[in-house]
Amino acid sequence: MSVIDQVTREFARLPGIGPRTAGRLVHHLLRGSQEDALRLARAIESLVERVRPCQICGNFSESSRCAICSDPERDRSVICIVEGAFDVRSIDGTGEYQGLFHVLGGQLSPLDGIGPDELNIPALLERLDGEGSPVKEAILATNPSVEGEATAVYLQEVLRPRGIRVTRLARGLPMGSDLEYVDGSTLAEALAGRREM
Repeated sequence: MSVIDQVTREFARLPGIGPRTAGRLVHHLLRGSQEDALRLARAIESLVERVRPCQICGNFSESSRCAICSDPERDRSVICIVEGAFDVRSIDGTGEYQGLFHVLGGQLSPLDGIGPDELNIPALLERLDGEGSPVKEAILATNPSVEGEATAVYLQEVLRPRGIRVTRLARGLPMGSDLEYVDGSTLAEALAGRREM
């Protein structure tokens, strides 16, 4: 197999990148300067060598504690539980949330053999049960899929007995959408979560 085919195959393994896009990326690298391609290779190498999960929350970090866990200004009474580190970036990027995070590393999926012990749930419980834990509210920010809902229900069942207020991200109609194109489940959630104006 040629080097071009090998690199194309590796790019195609990335989420959202099909064989055609992978081929375009390879050709872009070949058409560009050698320095640009080597800079990308060095950046990927540094990423793999230096970035690890935070020992506390599981978010990606270059040190043992991520910037969020290390920030003394964060509200330590609230923890937002997400499936992946990218979700941390999305939620924190809004500037609306100032609490802590916990990254599960996926979602429950019994058919795929993924149970609570395969996720970062034991570390979450250990964190919440730790002496002097100030957490009073857990926000469940799992995806609105069957597996995400199952994960949220499981977490609710294990967190409520600990005296922690358990909340779920609101769901509803996306801005700019037409009601005729919105699925029934989303409409039902929007109706259930309606608020007074």
